[in-house]
Amino acid sequence: MSSDAPSAHPRQVFPLTHWSLVLRAGKSDTAPTRAALASLCQMYWFPLYAHARRRGHTPHDAEDLTQEFFARLLEGNWIARADQQRGRFRSFLLSAMKHFMANEWRRAGARRRGGGQVTVPFDTALAETRYAAEPAPASAADAAYDRQWALTLLDLTLRRLEAEFAVAGRAGDYLVLKDTLMAGRGGIDYAAVAAQLGLAEGAARVAVHRLRKRFREIFRAEIAQTLAGDADLEGELRHLAAVLAQK
Repeated sequence: MSSDAPSAHPRQVFPLTHWSLVLRAGKSDTAPTRAALASLCQMYWFPLYAHARRRGHTPHDAEDLTQEFFARLLEGNWIARADQQRGRFRSFLLSAMKHFMANEWRRAGARRRGGGQVTVPFDTALAETRYAAEPAPASAADAAYDRQWALTLLDLTLRRLEAEFAVAGRAGDYLVLKDTLMAGRGGIDYAAVAAQLGLAEGAARVAVHRLRKRFREIFRAEIAQTLAGDADLEGELRHLAAVLAQK
């Protein structure tokens, strides 16, 4: 097995949709802008679903509420009201959702299931499984939203990294190496990793180092695509790290 990092880049496997591009085009409300926004929403819908559940809505109502929110978001030119000074898609979505819940949801009610077109498809059964795994059921809705946002970013990062290995013909290597991502440096059994990869121990150490380095690069890219161009990437990294560190 080779210890080289996969040569494919995330954008070659999963095209990125940057929030900054959506913001720049948002005033014109074009079809490409709405399509780009829909792509972002499809990736990041679950934190909003978790937010609705934490605020006391049933799974049925949380699904209807989230779908109705996305329908209104994508049908209307809400991007024109986005706060570009804050520059975070995370903040925009939560603020827009709160406004919708306070001012429109109870008056409008939910669209009946099966009626209308589903704008952002998602799996409620899977969502409930993820929601049940939330370790702090008593935490505030905003805290649950931030935690699920961070976990969604981690999941997207891992999927992109796995795809890079698959494209490079090294899916088996990824299965061996992935457990080293969350391990402390003193907790990695390099001899065992080397044996499974068919490498010398020194080469296994290099493979682990490159994997962890690539993980950090992709994670930063995932966060960056949810920020406007002038947003504070380092600040967002610190915030999400603190959110994930909370028990």
